[in-house]
Amino acid sequence: MLDYATLRLLWWAVLGILLIGIAVMDGFDLGSAILLPIVGRSDLERRIVINTIGPVWEGNQVWLILGAGAIFAAWPALYAVAFSGFYLAMLLLLLSLILRPVGFKFRSKLEGRRWRDVWDAALFVGGLVPALVYGVAFGNVLQGVPFRFDDTLRMTYEGTLLALFNPFALLCGLVSVAMIVLHGATWLAIKTGEPIRSRAQRAAVVAGLALIVLLLAGGAWASIIDGYALGQFAGENGPSNPLTKEVTRAAGQLLANYGTHPWMLAAPILAVLAAGMAVLFSARRRAPVVAFLASGIAAAAVIATAGLSQFPFLLPSSSDPRSSLTVWDASSSRATLGIMLVVTVVLLPIVMIYTGWVYRVLRGPVTGESITRDPHSVY
Repeated sequence: MLDYATLRLLWWAVLGILLIGIAVMDGFDLGSAILLPIVGRSDLERRIVINTIGPVWEGNQVWLILGAGAIFAAWPALYAVAFSGFYLAMLLLLLSLILRPVGFKFRSKLEGRRWRDVWDAALFVGGLVPALVYGVAFGNVLQGVPFRFDDTLRMTYEGTLLALFNPFALLCGLVSVAMIVLHGATWLAIKTGEPIRSRAQRAAVVAGLALIVLLLAGGAWASIIDGYALGQFAGENGPSNPLTKEVTRAAGQLLANYGTHPWMLAAPILAVLAAGMAVLFSARRRAPVVAFLASGIAAAAVIATAGLSQFPFLLPSSSDPRSSLTVWDASSSRATLGIMLVVTVVLLPIVMIYTGWVYRVLRGPVTGESITRDPHSVY
C-alpha cells in the first residue's frame, strides 16, 4: 500500500478532479438554465433550451453527489466543519436545486403562459443560486472560516449566513456565475439552431469577457487579503489532528505558492487564455465545439487555481488558525484512503465511459421540429 502522505496527496487531487467534474459537467446545464429567459424568446425556443439539458442534467448532478461523498469518506473533519458551518447556505443551495426537477417535470404539463413563466423563473433561480453559492463558498474557503476546535476536537462555528456573503466571497460568486454562464452559452451554441445559437454566442462573449475581468480583479484582491502559512506540524504522515501544528496569517499569503512553485501559474494563465479562446470563437460564430471545450478548460483551470492557491490547506480557520484543516491532518485513516482509492480507480472510469456513451447517443442539435412532432415525449 502507498504511504500515508502519498494517499493524502492523491485524495486531495481526487477531490480536485471531482470539483472540476461538478464545474464542467453540471456547469453547462446550470448556465443553460440561467440563460433560459435570455436566449429563449418564445415558448418553443424555451422548450428547445430545456430539452438540450433535460435528458442529461440528472446524470451531471451525480458529480455533486460524488464530491460530497468523497469529502465525507476521505476528509471527515472537512465534512463536519463545512456541512455544519455552512448549514444554512447548504439549505439554500438544496432548496434551489429542488426547483430544477420540479421545473423540468411540471413546466409543460399545462399550456397556460403564466404557468410556464413561473416554472421558467424556477429553472432560472435553480441555475443562478447554485452558481453563486458555489463561488461564495470558494471565496470563504480562501479567506478562512470562523471555526475552532477545543482540546477534545469538538468544533464550534462562530459565523453567520450573512457573513458568508462578504465582498470578496461575492466577487468569487460572480466569477462562478460568469464561468458557468459562459459554459452554458457555448453548450447551447452546439445544441441549438438559429436564432438561439446567435443569442447564446453573444451571451458567451459577454460572460467570457466578464470572467476574465473578474478573475484578474480577484487575483489583485487576493494579493492584499490575509492568507495562511503552515508552520511546524506533525509531518505529512502525522495523525489526523489539526491541533498539532502552528499556522500564521499574513497579507498576500494566498499568492505565496506561486512564488515557491512557479509552475502553478499555469492554472490561472490557462483560465484566462481558455476563456479568451471561447470568447474569440463565439464572437466569430465559428467552431462552437472548440468554444465549448475552451470554456470547459477555463472552468477546470479556475477550480485548479483556487485549490493550488491554498495548498496544503483544505479549510483555514480565521478565528483560530491552529484549527485550520490541511491535507496532512484532516484525512481518514490510511486503510480507508487506500481502499477508497482502489474503488475509485475501478469505478470512476466506468462512470466516465458510460457518460461518454450517453452523450454520443444524444449527440446532435435539438430542433423545434423534433418538439412539435412529438410534444408529449419531451420537456
